[in-house]
Amino acid sequence: MDQIRISDITMKQTGKEFTLSFKEKIEIPKLLDKLNVSVIELEPITQPKIDSLRIKSVASTVKNSIVAVPVQLAEESIDITWNALKEAKHPRLQVRASVSPVQMEYLFNKKPEAMLKAIENTIAACCAKTSDVEFIADDATRSDKAFLYQVIKSAINAGAKTVTVCDATGAMLPDELGEFIDELYANVDELKDAVLGLSCSNELAMADACAVAAIKHGVKEIKAAAYQINTVSLPHVSRLLAAKGDSFGVNCSVRTVEMNRIIKQISWMCETRRSKNSPFDNGVQEITEDMSLTSHDNMSTVLKSVEKLGYDLSEEDGAQVWDAFQKIAARKDVITTRELDTIVASAAMQVPSTYVLHSYNITASNTSSSMAHMKLEKHGQMLEGVALGDGPIDSAFLAIENILGCHYELDDFQIRSVTEGREAMGETVVKLRSNGKLYSGRGTSTDIVGSSIQAYINALNKITYEEAEV
Repeated sequence: MDQIRISDITMKQTGKEFTLSFKEKIEIPKLLDKLNVSVIELEPITQPKIDSLRIKSVASTVKNSIVAVPVQLAEESIDITWNALKEAKHPRLQVRASVSPVQMEYLFNKKPEAMLKAIENTIAACCAKTSDVEFIADDATRSDKAFLYQVIKSAINAGAKTVTVCDATGAMLPDELGEFIDELYANVDELKDAVLGLSCSNELAMADACAVAAIKHGVKEIKAAAYQINTVSLPHVSRLLAAKGDSFGVNCSVRTVEMNRIIKQISWMCETRRSKNSPFDNGVQEITEDMSLTSHDNMSTVLKSVEKLGYDLSEEDGAQVWDAFQKIAARKDVITTRELDTIVASAAMQVPSTYVLHSYNITASNTSSSMAHMKLEKHGQMLEGVALGDGPIDSAFLAIENILGCHYELDDFQIRSVTEGREAMGETVVKLRSNGKLYSGRGTSTDIVGSSIQAYINALNKITYEEAEV
């Protein structure tokens, strides 16, 4: 029985139909990995610093699926992408190029001969990095067939192990697509040594049917999306293969039993938008697996756990976190993820205070929005901000944003009690992202709003200090 690989392209839709926070771009691949899709495709690198960190974070958390990232037809793009991807357990580089006359000329400014040479050279360069290279023939169904056959042969001879043909317009009906696949196999003998894949637009609401028709005619990999926009539906095609795959000798690895729960989580993140009255970004549900460390763990294990939390620490900060960890581990049997966050916030990157809290005034009731009036001091200058929010902490953070004139992604917000009684101290950890990098701040106070503001400003000062140094 043939195994059909499902390659999820949900992440490649971001920015077009919906936007995700940095944290959500890490969480969705983790959910897809639990769903056991064969391949998780990520967006290409457009902002080297931010996107490289994003790809590295995904690569370190995905355990079972192939992680695929596209490259441009340039040597520099290959090096940057591979440096971000190489730590993945199963890395794949993708070479995407238009093969229809119109797109070759207007999108790539290349004639057929030049495009063919660029594809060959790029695939060969990718194969020098990894054995898993995919060639994606964009707009294949509108290309000159003789040229398409030549491109596919050259791509496979250059080292591509997977070749995907795209019906970018979604104009083909299932029987037409079946004939198209048959012609490929009949005219390209090299396909017997490669996996043929399909990407299909849902313009005619026939993408799922076309995918099944293509599988019946020998396609072994299907591009689908957990959150469907205009392509094959991952839940539809995987359930269909689970129910009827035996009848035409195929199956797939997707765990349909867990499908509903995971698809709902992904859809919730894709559909939730940030409220104007809250500093919190798109809907991030608490799905992070808790880690436990003990005094028996060495420095390498502790710092790897810190990295899994999303931090990118310098060697000096790593040493400070390790020293702080040892002191706490000497008197505690187990240190949890949240406690490790507190250690990082307290020990890593202790910097001079650019912003100092002068005062805050917050009003809240059960009948109207909360309002915060914040005063911060920066190099002797008094700065003021006022904002409405869904609650006192929301309004306080938004007032600080109004002072700054910018929004930092609020990656996480943790509150816990550190003492007992009427004058109990509350501890808050706030994690902010700037340019993809995670910064955490810690605050303690008998007033939980006060501790939250302290933690936010602590993280903000770390961002301000580091970005001023760059």
